[in-house]
Formats: sequence, C-alpha cells, structure tokens
Amino acid sequence: MTDVLLGIDQNVDRAVTQAETMLDLFDATDLDANLLHDFVDNPEGASVKQVDSVKRARDILEDAGAAVTLREGSGDPAQSILDMAEQLDVDLICIAGRKRSPAGKALFGSVSQSVILNAERPVLTCGSPGDEA
Repeated sequence: MTDVLLGIDQNVDRAVTQAETMLDLFDATDLDANLLHDFVDNPEGASVKQVDSVKRARDILEDAGAAVTLREGSGDPAQSILDMAEQLDVDLICIAGRKRSPAGKALFGSVSQSVILNAERPVLTCGSPGDEA
C-alpha cells in the first residue's frame, strides 16, 4: 500500500490536479490517500468535509478505487502538512504550488517552499494549467 498525504487548499482546480496526478502515478487500488486541509482561521467551526476542493479530490480518488481519509489541521499550513506526514509516516507528500512573484514569496511566504525544504520524505509539487498568483 502506498500512503500519500495531499495538502489540499481551497482551490478546486489544484485539488483536481493533485488527485489526478496520484492516479497517474499509482495504482488506485493500492493507494491510501490522506487529504489534509488546514484551517488557518476557522471561527465558524467548519469541517474538512465542507471544503469543496477536498470533496472534489475525494470523489476523484474514491471513484478510482483509492482508500481516502479526510484530515484537518489548524494554524500554519506548512507545519500542519509536515506534522501530519510525520505522524502518519507517509511515503509521499503531494502539495499544490502556486505561481507567485519573488516579491510575493518574500512578503507572504510559501507553504510549498517550506514543505519542500523541511520535509524528511519525498515531496511532489503539482500545479494547475493557467494557475495565477
């Protein structure tokens, strides 16, 4: 069984790309996909089951026969991804990169960059065609 952690943000197109990439790389019937959405700020108490991007990725993976578990975190998204990957001892982390200018990265940071630099396991970065900052 291949255990993967997909860090899913709010963007449905990026989540679809992540799910489809997992199906391109792995046999769905041998895939255990953990879909993590981090609520940086969640005053209304939303659930990961309510996030459209997570629901879309889950549907794609489950329809193909993959085992899917929904997970949620709070606080710093990069740290949530790293902590969950460590806790679950996954084989691979899959994140969705966003196109940002160098100034945008400096001002706002980069979840992808932080995960790539600090992960102790392979990280696959996916982007969606025409993705904008």
